[in-house]
Amino acid sequence: MSVKSLVLRFFTWWNSETWNTQFWTWRNGQKVGEDEQGNVFYQTKDGKRRWVIYNGESEASRITPEWHGWLHYTWDEPPTKAPLPHRPWEKPHLPNLTGTGEAYRPEGSIYRADPAKRSDYDAWQPE
Repeated sequence: MSVKSLVLRFFTWWNSETWNTQFWTWRNGQKVGEDEQGNVFYQTKDGKRRWVIYNGESEASRITPEWHGWLHYTWDEPPTKAPLPHRPWEKPHLPNLTGTGEAYRPEGSIYRADPAKRSDYDAWQPE
């Protein structure tokens, strides 16, 4: 492990867990499950606190709706014990990609690689 990664792990929480969080999880946490992205979910032994250790950057939109509901006490059982039924029309969960290169850019957006030319608008030009 490099010095940079040691310093990042010690001082930042957004690059995964800090040492303090890792120690607290080791002492008080009970692993409940893991999602397809590798995020690991824990709760205290009495079930009063729930948390997630992200696999990589801490970004809340990376949590699927099933795990989000469990984390926020919407339902008592985690998705590993009581999976939610999925409808055929549901799309797979995607994290929020706003601000990244993969963000959704509709037709006509100036941020697209091929912005559309508008024929219904003439910009004002001063005389």
